[in-house]
Amino acid sequence: MTSKTLEIAVNPNQADFADINWQAPWLWHLNHREILENGVKAIINDNLKNPSTQPPNFDSTEIAEILNQALAKINAEKGNAATTFPTAGMAAKPLQFVSQNALTEGEGYEAFISKSGQIPTRDNLHDLFNGSIWLTFPKTKARLNFHHMHQINQIGEAQGRGRVRDTITVFDENGAILVTANPNIGEALKNFNWQDCLVNPRADWDNPTAPKADAKAAVYIFGHALLEQLIAPRKPLCAHSLIIHVDASFFAKSMIDKMAYLDEVLATAVDELLSKDNVTPKQLSPLPILGVPNFWKENEDKEFYNDNFVFRSGRRKS
Repeated sequence: MTSKTLEIAVNPNQADFADINWQAPWLWHLNHREILENGVKAIINDNLKNPSTQPPNFDSTEIAEILNQALAKINAEKGNAATTFPTAGMAAKPLQFVSQNALTEGEGYEAFISKSGQIPTRDNLHDLFNGSIWLTFPKTKARLNFHHMHQINQIGEAQGRGRVRDTITVFDENGAILVTANPNIGEALKNFNWQDCLVNPRADWDNPTAPKADAKAAVYIFGHALLEQLIAPRKPLCAHSLIIHVDASFFAKSMIDKMAYLDEVLATAVDELLSKDNVTPKQLSPLPILGVPNFWKENEDKEFYNDNFVFRSGRRKS
């Protein structure tokens, strides 16, 4: 990696790569997190030793190269390449991370991925986390791209994104997955019953940094913009979540096996959701993300959940 154009400390009021806490519990599910961490730290050290006087540019591929290293390891382990989920008449394309400059002027981001399998990537936090979710949930991300393209092919882009693409975008940017072997926890989330979701069954919640084989609930973040915001955690941060019910044996799996299983199930779940005529982002359950047990030390105190501004009551209308 020879470019010295990584966006580090360009704006002192914004988070940068050096601010990532790779031990944060909401990052532990990321596939080959250690490759991402070591790669980013190496670039930071290189930039500190050889500071650039040039502003960041979209032709730099340092983050894309790190993501491709992890992708190559994943493909080798699985024995097959992660691919797109193509629309009718197109073949599946192996995924690859490329410079943002590969996306020509006027070409749609989703269309480019669908056509080529290449994911345009800038050297910034947003695209680092977007790539990390592609690595962890490749089948689900590919299915979201499929539904984007299906909608574009059906209704075009001139009339706006529509409910399906709005729902995709909200989940893609800000989504989380509540995985539970206790249906009551999922129902409590849907009903804004924070006590029965997050407080009373606290002992049933998994701890990402010390997994429990007998756990009955866990949250895994899907939204890459949410991961970026969590570099500077704030209590009001709220995810838009899908609920996935699993057998209790799920929690005895290794993290990599959990994510492989969850990616399969989640891809089917989003396909079913986005195929509904009445789909809207409101069908995603609000979840104050720092209220997840074992995500934030302050939530060990039950008083944490008595903040009505964050933990609101009410029932959504479908």
